[in-house]
Amino acid sequence: MKKAKPLEVALMAVLSLAAAYLLNRFWAVLEGLPAGNPIERLLDTVDAIIPSIGAAPLSIGVSKASLLAGACGFGMVWLMYLYRLAAPKRMYGIEHGSAEWGSRRVSAPLRSKDPDQNIVLSATEQISMGQAKNYEHDRNKNVIVVGGSGSGKTVLVKENLMQLHSSYVITDPKGTLLPQTGYLFTKNGWKVRNFNTINFKKSLHYNPLAYIHSEKDILKVVNVLIKNTNGDASPQKDPFWEQGERLLYTALIAYLMKEARPSERNIPSLIDLLEHCQVREDIPNYKSPVDILMDDLAQREPDCLAVRQYRKFKVGAGKTMASILISCAARLAPFDIEELRELMSYDELELDSIGDHRTALFITMSDTDTTFSFLIAMLMYQLFNLLTEKADDEYHGRLPIHVRCILDEFANIGKIPDFHVLISTIRSREISTTIMLQSLAQLNAVYKDHADTIQDCCDSMVFLGGKSTKTTKQIAEMMGKTTITGRDASESKGQSGSYSVQDRGLGRDLLDPAEVGRIGRTECLVIIVGLPPFRSRKVNNKRHKRYRYISDSGKVPLFDITQATTLSDQHFFDTVSSVEEVELDLSELNSL
Repeated sequence: MKKAKPLEVALMAVLSLAAAYLLNRFWAVLEGLPAGNPIERLLDTVDAIIPSIGAAPLSIGVSKASLLAGACGFGMVWLMYLYRLAAPKRMYGIEHGSAEWGSRRVSAPLRSKDPDQNIVLSATEQISMGQAKNYEHDRNKNVIVVGGSGSGKTVLVKENLMQLHSSYVITDPKGTLLPQTGYLFTKNGWKVRNFNTINFKKSLHYNPLAYIHSEKDILKVVNVLIKNTNGDASPQKDPFWEQGERLLYTALIAYLMKEARPSERNIPSLIDLLEHCQVREDIPNYKSPVDILMDDLAQREPDCLAVRQYRKFKVGAGKTMASILISCAARLAPFDIEELRELMSYDELELDSIGDHRTALFITMSDTDTTFSFLIAMLMYQLFNLLTEKADDEYHGRLPIHVRCILDEFANIGKIPDFHVLISTIRSREISTTIMLQSLAQLNAVYKDHADTIQDCCDSMVFLGGKSTKTTKQIAEMMGKTTITGRDASESKGQSGSYSVQDRGLGRDLLDPAEVGRIGRTECLVIIVGLPPFRSRKVNNKRHKRYRYISDSGKVPLFDITQATTLSDQHFFDTVSSVEEVELDLSELNSL
């Protein structure tokens, strides 16, 4: 039995008194009419009841019959209320599920009135980039896009890039997106940068050590390095060796930041220092070149971070230190490639400024070779942390320009450490992501137990098509069940044959997994938290007002990638206000 609510009880009290009064007056009027046809008397009573109440609203019938009629009216209201409390809960028409397709009208409150300030999900569904005034219409900006090869993921990427409402970080698996969309950004005032892991010569330089401004930043860079160069190391590996590596990396990077010239504070210099870390048990009191450097620093600054960390590393036995050095060499082996050393010798990406100026950073990656995927994972991990810290320290928690990360082929860019934590916290800093996958199984393969957490942090999902059974089954479950009417017919033949039909309620998926996999090539499914699912048309780039800025339109040529790989020279000359000729005596320099 349901619990009675105080407001309902008060309402029932008023209704029961009203019913008692009306039936009492009705019967009193009926008794005052002359005898005759019962039906005519009832009709005459109906005609006379309102004038009678108007003439004497406070009077009531005092005969036994009229009082009994009033009591019956009072009791009927309370009996109806008690029946309602005791009756089982019924959901007629939705007994087995209430799922139904959403319409454009349903999603309209989520869209911004400014068409440019939206994240495009389909031809009809969009989500506002701003924060809705009504919390009911507010959604986070993280999106998962699932679609097999050729399903239109690149078309959806281009549609969202043409919105031009943010700074963008875009993974470019085929290396075609930057040439096709570069002019879109340069002609509208965006800075274009390119980090290329396919052809290092066409890439801007990236130096993780360039973002170190304090000792705590050293620890963050060491964390970036450890977590992104771990390869396929077993999770059961003894953490002792990793902790030993952390001590050594921290000591060497701290030494570089304190003693090396700015041009030498980079990954190649770190590797050079590691190569000069040597352990010789056959020579008593042997000192490697790095030992000598640290001893010299210890005499001048005995309590600095580099000296303290190196002393802790040196506490280990000779064989222990040798094993740690071997682990370090194996971890950083890819950096022995000369092209990669040159790529990481200095920094041009300026990752920490992407939220300050309108920027488009393209990350060109191979969609067939994952050898250098760890570089992208390292860059993305450092990017999220740098922007989050900058938002908190300089902008009271929110970047001035929203940073939108569109991560195509997300499963192939390497495992971003702690991404399940980052995606849940970056939202409030004006950072958001679109994760693009070929199937949800890819996300589970890379992030395993954290895959569900990542999905839960994305309020929107777009399915462009695919045949993965796990994906189609999960999407069918997310859309829910609906109630339909089933009809059973039975027929018996013979001398006394009969035929009967029976309708009954049944439950079924709004779309079963097989039907999800068979949606049309021009259709997509959109699932937004708190709204019914949408079966919509895919976007068409040709209808966008900025379509003329991309090479697909034929109105602009392919963008010259070299324009996105000469950032340092451009920035240098932008800062030169004048050039003066001066006389210089070289002997003065020699005496310095």
